[in-house]
Amino acid sequence: MPTYHIHPDIRQAETLPASFYRDAQVFELLRERVFVPSWQWIGDTSLVPLPQQLHPFVLLDGFLSEPMLLTRDAQDQLHCLSNVCTHRGNLLAHHPGKAAGLRCLYHGRRFQLNGRFESMPEFGQAQNFPRPCDHLHRFELQQWGPFLFVSMQPAFDFKAVISRMNERIGFLPLHEFRYHSTGSKDYLVHAHWALYCDNYLEGFHIPFVHKDLNDALDYGQYTTEIYEYCNLQIGYADGAEAVFDLPPGHIDYGRQVAAYYYWVFPNMMFNFYPWGLSVNVVRPLAPNRSRVSFLTYVYDESKMDSGAGARLDKVEREDEFVVEGVQKGMMSRYYRTGRFSPVREQGVHYFHRLLAKALNA
Repeated sequence: MPTYHIHPDIRQAETLPASFYRDAQVFELLRERVFVPSWQWIGDTSLVPLPQQLHPFVLLDGFLSEPMLLTRDAQDQLHCLSNVCTHRGNLLAHHPGKAAGLRCLYHGRRFQLNGRFESMPEFGQAQNFPRPCDHLHRFELQQWGPFLFVSMQPAFDFKAVISRMNERIGFLPLHEFRYHSTGSKDYLVHAHWALYCDNYLEGFHIPFVHKDLNDALDYGQYTTEIYEYCNLQIGYADGAEAVFDLPPGHIDYGRQVAAYYYWVFPNMMFNFYPWGLSVNVVRPLAPNRSRVSFLTYVYDESKMDSGAGARLDKVEREDEFVVEGVQKGMMSRYYRTGRFSPVREQGVHYFHRLLAKALNA
């Protein structure tokens, strides 16, 4: 496998080479070294709103494809468990619903909703049974407002990321945000998942690709702030329309903020607008194909048609066109690597450094 080096000084650094986006072996390695230790979006607490409810799902189906089970036990505690029976590997739950416990339909092994082994027929003569491994595996689960995240082997503290985001958007009543199904959809993008993130992580392209968005923002004030395993891009508006009503004492109080764009390594975006939140999750499928989920949570629907948060489907289609063009360009025999704009591409530079660090580990 190749070794990647991204110079820590953006003024001297080169981007990841084109081969990174083409190589099937590198794509597979990213699965284990980047995504297995990552935090991933599950959904929100409406999946299991009441005690003794469960919701089976597959984490990043088609890539990680890990069968998981979100449960809320009788004590109102949330758990994220393996959805695989510890006897012979059968899936435990196939449909969401209400349940006092879990019973495998293959041989009758039972578990509590917190994952603890409870009973098993015909095992009276088994020695050294049950063992700790007979409980269901319990995954790390984090909650931010109503939103839920899971990690198989967390490489960083997600609470620190939440704390960073709350510095800017902690004044918003996240529990009042409501999922908006008509504003949510998936897009199939014929490009490497990291190319999609590269594009998201810089506002450099906005004047060239997004005319409507550029009209809504003051490009000269557009800023990027880098934090551990996440970053923030702030879009400011020229006027006072379609901007946040920031409370006194807020770090940006007195400024015309049209949007807060948060990215969390490696593939999650949280775009806050005065009307609410657009969550984007980039799901790898193949070295040249990704699925991007747009999940809309509305706080003030009256503001959806103005400012930086308007016409998001058009913005997405414009991004797709550019990213798919870059994917085709990566197939060139004559393009190897590029350079970073020290002023506009700090986010891409940091992303490439994190990817290189993970792959070289």
